[in-house]
Amino acid sequence: MSASLDKTFIGIDYGSRRIGLAKSDPTGLIASPLTTLEVKSDREAVTGIRNVIDQYSPNGLVVGYPLHESGDKTEKCKEVDAFIEKLASVYKGPIHRVDEAYSSQEAAAIIHAHGKKVGQDKKRIDLLAAVVILQRFLDEQCGCSGSEN
Repeated sequence: MSASLDKTFIGIDYGSRRIGLAKSDPTGLIASPLTTLEVKSDREAVTGIRNVIDQYSPNGLVVGYPLHESGDKTEKCKEVDAFIEKLASVYKGPIHRVDEAYSSQEAAAIIHAHGKKVGQDKKRIDLLAAVVILQRFLDEQCGCSGSEN
């Protein structure tokens, strides 16, 4: 696929200790899990994400943004905004914010649907939350929705 047609995006579920990462297929339709970074600092997180960026050369980054149900910013949004600024210093492409409301709960439901228990495996939750966040973005981009009539 030529670079002009490549619609690969990297999804990011940001946390101060764990960051879930997902990647879309080159058509920009399907999100898949990549990995969960366990980090001690934003600097370490940015380095890890930069390595993923270097590997996949995405068209854009999609970061989960923790809004209230009303759509207003939460206190955590300031932390995510500061992290996005750090990402922007190593990535010059577009960085999209996507409401991450209930992404962790949706990730847990996916795990349960596969007959697994979540338990203390927070890494798996963060990983699948990144997939949920990225898939929401991809669905918005293509005009797709999960509710076909």
